[in-house]
Amino acid sequence: MRTWFLLGSLAAVTALAQPANNTAFEMASLREDIRELKQRVGELSLTVEQLTRENAALQSKAGQNYATIDQLNKAIGELSRSLQGDLAEQKRDILTHVAAQLEKMGKQTNAALEALAKNQAARPAVQTSFAEDFPKQGINYTVQPGDTLSSIAQKNGARLQDIVNANKISDPTKIRVGQTLFIPLGK
Repeated sequence: MRTWFLLGSLAAVTALAQPANNTAFEMASLREDIRELKQRVGELSLTVEQLTRENAALQSKAGQNYATIDQLNKAIGELSRSLQGDLAEQKRDILTHVAAQLEKMGKQTNAALEALAKNQAARPAVQTSFAEDFPKQGINYTVQPGDTLSSIAQKNGARLQDIVNANKISDPTKIRVGQTLFIPLGK
């Protein structure tokens, strides 16, 4: 600690002994500080110029790349109108297609009905009156899968016309499985 005290005292004595040298030292120090300040101000000026250029570039990009809310609303409105027009056109196309399909199906249905009507006209007349001259004695028979009136008549030794008359069957092709028929026997 004593060494420090001695060094400090020595420096103070030297400073008092040479006031002219001290002033020259301070002047040199001030000049160096001013030179450093000038250099720093120059650097700051360059930085400000660079930031000004970057800011101008960003502002010009902002004007080019960004839309206002009004511009966005107009674009959305135009898009909405365009979509509504496209949907209306698509709806018309679908309705036209459906109408054509319905017309085609109507023609097919009419053709099928006409063919059916022709077949009905070509069919023998349905028997609506029945004779009562069949044997009154016989058996009951339940129609089985694959049975026809003629096969039933053959199995039971009966006449087909007697079975038709006894059961008042207007269309001999329309018997059902499980149906019970009276089979007249003998004559």
